[in-house]
Amino acid sequence: MTMDYSPKAINRMKRIEGQVRGVLKMMEEGKDCKDVVTQMSAIRTAIDRTMGVVVSSNLVSCVLEAEKSGNEDPQKLVDEAVQLLVKSR
Repeated sequence: MTMDYSPKAINRMKRIEGQVRGVLKMMEEGKDCKDVVTQMSAIRTAIDRTMGVVVSSNLVSCVLEAEKSGNEDPQKLVDEAVQLLVKSR
């Protein structure tokens, strides 16, 4: 099944990409470790939140499709989505 990623999720990833480039620049310029790690922590938080957006937005369409087709158990899809998020931490 092809997934549709929302403009919101795509924009979040573009922002994260910019943050990563900013951290690389900070490292290349020899900026303070505390500042670099602070920015890296912000990136990790942004990634975690974006994963939640991606999983939740696609979960709805997956569950609706599963119910319509009858080929998959919707509860199983929800459980798999939760496990994806739990494993990522």
